[in-house]
Amino acid sequence: MEGGENENGGKKRGCGCSKQDFLPEESFQSCRSYLNALCNTKSRLRDRLLARSADHMELHEIRGRSQQEMKKRLNWWDIIWFGIGAVMGSGIFVLTGEAARNHSGPAVVVSYLISGMTALLSVLCYTEFCVELPVAGGSFTYLRVELGDFVAYIAAGNILFEYVVAGASVARSWTSYLATLFNHDPNSFRFHASSFPEDYSHLDPIAAVVSLLICITACMSTKGSSRFNSIATIVHLLVLLFILIVGLTKGNPQHFSNFAPNGIRGILKASSSLFFAYVGFDGVATLGEEVKNPGRDIPIGLIGSMLIIILLYCLLSATLILIQPYYQIDVNAPFTLAFQAIGLKWAKYIVALGALKGMTTVLLANILGQARYFTHIGRTHMAPPFLATINEKTRTPVNATVVMTLVNSIVGFFTSLDVLANLLSLTTLLIFSLVALALLVRRYYVGGETTSSNRNKLILFLMLIIGSSIATAVYWAIGKNGWIGYAVTVPIWFIATLGLNLMVKEAKKPKLWGVPLVPWLPSASFATNVFIMASVDGASYVRFGIWTLLLLLYYVFIALHASYDAAKETTDTTSAATATCLEDGGASQLHH
Repeated sequence: MEGGENENGGKKRGCGCSKQDFLPEESFQSCRSYLNALCNTKSRLRDRLLARSADHMELHEIRGRSQQEMKKRLNWWDIIWFGIGAVMGSGIFVLTGEAARNHSGPAVVVSYLISGMTALLSVLCYTEFCVELPVAGGSFTYLRVELGDFVAYIAAGNILFEYVVAGASVARSWTSYLATLFNHDPNSFRFHASSFPEDYSHLDPIAAVVSLLICITACMSTKGSSRFNSIATIVHLLVLLFILIVGLTKGNPQHFSNFAPNGIRGILKASSSLFFAYVGFDGVATLGEEVKNPGRDIPIGLIGSMLIIILLYCLLSATLILIQPYYQIDVNAPFTLAFQAIGLKWAKYIVALGALKGMTTVLLANILGQARYFTHIGRTHMAPPFLATINEKTRTPVNATVVMTLVNSIVGFFTSLDVLANLLSLTTLLIFSLVALALLVRRYYVGGETTSSNRNKLILFLMLIIGSSIATAVYWAIGKNGWIGYAVTVPIWFIATLGLNLMVKEAKKPKLWGVPLVPWLPSASFATNVFIMASVDGASYVRFGIWTLLLLLYYVFIALHASYDAAKETTDTTSAATATCLEDGGASQLHH
């Protein structure tokens, strides 16, 4: 807000902010009103727990709370480059070694293909939603419309936490790779504070500075960010092209002789870990509000970029095997030491440069996605609404971008890579699973139109799909080598999906672009994501539970009441506008 007063007439403090920017809702105007809100928590929970938004609400009323609109300046070319830049960071240089040596052997190529096709299923689900609901909230919006406020809030709170951890982790890795370029130990570019605990004693100002520079780029212009991302990604692809050429000229095809030393289980085990090399595209979906022609540009951009990434990952993993036998591959620095093994020690600088460029674009996509998630959450008042502000000059969410960058920088400045790596959780897989489930709900259920019979059958089949998918994943996780468990769970999943296809009438068709083979592809996406979740360590589930508990506390004491008041205000405004239209219409008829 410009000037010295806020919209309610209250004076702003010296920092330019007032209480109305953080908690403007009726429930927080006085101690009495807040206590009254807490006394009504039970009834408000009943009202909001399963409350579903609507497409037109998200596209107009909710988005309108930002007052300014983001500029629609992106096309399919921008989305393709953003997709590649968001996904292809340092993962290919790190994950491939462990997957090939410890699990799949030369069949790591097949593992990358399997995990890539699993990611592509999620991309298809995201694409349909992003075309139909091109707003900044991404998966938060999709889940809010189909699965309700509460599910969307818990999912968004967890994924924002993971975004922060991932952003801080990549920023510190940036410092490590920069040190490698100058033949230094990774910690040599950090300051050691002996008075701090060991895991927080290596202070990293470079990580903070890089994050702040990325923040400035993201705040200035989304189109400018796109140009920067395109240039950095092209440099990254040139490095990958160098690796491919070396592999083809120096490689030995005999290294593929023992193709799958650990059989199908080793291939699938590797696929579970390699899936994390494909995450990041969900942040690109938050750019939907800034795309010129969503019906054309989003499908081409999201699906096209993922197909390119799958191809490149398969070629790069094959190149690594051509250069060095799988049992000699170094787990920590596979490509660098593979080049050393064939006498190209200088190539490690090329690899480090490629990793730096890749991490830079990942950082940019990370902060763009974070900010737009937070912006739309602020619009719903589940987070402070000042985060929903769109800068009038740049038409970007400056407030949300700056806040998230400060959090990333603080975490990255103090926290070691080991701690950050252990904090990465299963949230991404959970979100992908929920989005696939939400797509099934969207296609087969429309409130007020779907019959109670079809609704009950939908619930039954969804429960069977969910239960059989979880049972298959658990059976895999406990390490059973037999096939009896799969002979029960997989047919149940198949019959439930077939029943949904044949016995429940599809309630909604996509207007512009839709996932083909519904319900099969969304159901398969849900099942495969749940299957991969079984490979996540138990500590991640504990961390997920703790963070979710903290989110629940914030929801019960703050977010529930803020979103309840905001929803009530929107309903009252809409009712008043409708009444005015009816009165005007009646007066016009009397006049005639």
